[in-house]
Amino acid sequence: MRNRARLRCSACPVFGAPEDVESVIGKEKIDSVFLALPLHEVDRLRQVLEAVGEEMVDVKVVPDLYQYVTLRAGVEEFEGLPIISLKDTPLYGWKAVGKRLFDFSVSAAVLALFSPVFLLVAAAVKLTSKGPIFYRQERMGLDGRTFDILKFRSMSTDAEAKTGAVWAVKDDPRRTKFGSFLRKTNLDELPQLVNVLAGHMSLVGPRPERPVFITEFSKKIPKYMLRHKVKAGITGWAQANGWRGNTDLSRRIECDIYYIENWSFWLDLRIIWMTVVRGFVDKNAY
Repeated sequence: MRNRARLRCSACPVFGAPEDVESVIGKEKIDSVFLALPLHEVDRLRQVLEAVGEEMVDVKVVPDLYQYVTLRAGVEEFEGLPIISLKDTPLYGWKAVGKRLFDFSVSAAVLALFSPVFLLVAAAVKLTSKGPIFYRQERMGLDGRTFDILKFRSMSTDAEAKTGAVWAVKDDPRRTKFGSFLRKTNLDELPQLVNVLAGHMSLVGPRPERPVFITEFSKKIPKYMLRHKVKAGITGWAQANGWRGNTDLSRRIECDIYYIENWSFWLDLRIIWMTVVRGFVDKNAY
């Protein structure tokens, strides 16, 4: 014991080994004991708990679960049992209801206010190229459920007939002349307000991706699927910070995870404000 007391672990003195805990408590007049042992030391944990069982100290256990934590962690209680949550978001209950009411009211107001713009864009799409005005494409959203995202058509109707699903590139030859303008100004995204009204999307959240790409990305990028813990959005923290289009996917996922872990109404308002202030034209939008 005397030799061990001279040892230090970081800034803390070492008074003994785990089997010495009972004598150390009495000698050092300990009030609280924190047990932080790795999972494979479960037998030693049991021995220490038995040793301090008769001592008048508070006992707290620090679970060795950090390596499994993927989102915000927390402790809950279920039927009297303590439950450790390893994947949790702040967006639940009345907060989720409030976000939904905000999404519905704002998207309805914008659709009504900018209805003349919608009509003009729709007419321009129809007059400048053959095919439908709107384009539907399968995307993945909340909890991995798929839905059809709605856009103004910016490409020819046979855009992927020969290539299949491919990532959009700069100066994409599949775009129509007016479609190039729509993509550059992001006006092709406006019909997604209808997706927001329908509850498939939110105004703010991780951008939804096509399932065919998600299968590939989820194998290469850690925590990729966690972005589906919330509704997909028309804009998001990644897009507000310039990570959109053909940019670093890892950085975009970092932004998405940050948004999920730190969600608040103020953060949503900040993202919307950043999106509006920085304008709809983006060099990575193609």
